[in-house]
Amino acid sequence: MMSLIQDKLLKTDSRWGDVLVSRGSISSMFPPDRDTDRATLTFPQDVRLSHIISIIALYAVGDGRSRMAGEVPDRDHMAALEKGLAVIECFDAAHDKLTIADVARATDLSRAAARRCLLTLTRIGYAEFDGKFFRLTPRVLRLGHAWLASTALPQLVQPFLERLSEETHESSSASLLDGHEIVYIARSAQRRIMSVGLSVGTRLPAFCTSMGRVLLAFRDPADAQKRILAGQPRALTPHTITDPARLAEILAEIRDQGHCVVDQELELGLISLAVPLFNARGEVIAAFNISGQVQRSSAREMAERFLPRLLGMQAMLRPLIT
Repeated sequence: MMSLIQDKLLKTDSRWGDVLVSRGSISSMFPPDRDTDRATLTFPQDVRLSHIISIIALYAVGDGRSRMAGEVPDRDHMAALEKGLAVIECFDAAHDKLTIADVARATDLSRAAARRCLLTLTRIGYAEFDGKFFRLTPRVLRLGHAWLASTALPQLVQPFLERLSEETHESSSASLLDGHEIVYIARSAQRRIMSVGLSVGTRLPAFCTSMGRVLLAFRDPADAQKRILAGQPRALTPHTITDPARLAEILAEIRDQGHCVVDQELELGLISLAVPLFNARGEVIAAFNISGQVQRSSAREMAERFLPRLLGMQAMLRPLIT
């Protein structure tokens, strides 16, 4: 701890005795200065540097937010990059334009840090500012497209989804698990099935979607439970199951039977059937589903009619994914 803090001291002003502590590995020890985004401590002029280090170390041990003794900081971690990405992620369909104060609240950054991130994004073309509100620009799509262009999975599953939709006359999708949400990576739509549009990049809660439950079911139960709780599950319809204990039982059933049916838990009238997508080593890497309206078939009828087709597609894709 002593050497860590000594490494992190940027300078000591002999006239004022101010010690500026970087906002890196020990940033949680001290509240940031509102203007400089650094923590500032003032000591008498005759205090030796070694004494200052000792005082800071004692302060750190007494602060519940500090690092545990013996924990090694990640010196390769770029806090500035993390802040910038957090600012980008706080924009969504419900928050397409935000003020500096809005971003500071959403990201838990200081207003000064949020302002610098937003101005930097504006300068390099990822955001625009109208004098009050900031908005993202289409340039942000480069970040998502970089992943789509660098992975073969979406391109591989897309023709299979299109064939599945043609045969079943229902919409089909594939997704990955990201935290407590699923992210659509491919889709073939026969007709609009939800009140909101679904497309590549759409995010939905994992706990109440068929693909999300499949992906959670094939993870370690403790990890699945942690992800469910992180999403703070809430009822989206009268049918939505939110009890963590009941969800754990459902995930165990899905793991045993190898598929999942969700009946109007995400949206009234919507039913879906999902199975996992395995690679050649037997690892679950994604999930795919078909979705339809309850007016056309019940959840049981959907499973009876379409599960064999989904399992057939699963078997065809498995040896193609390394």
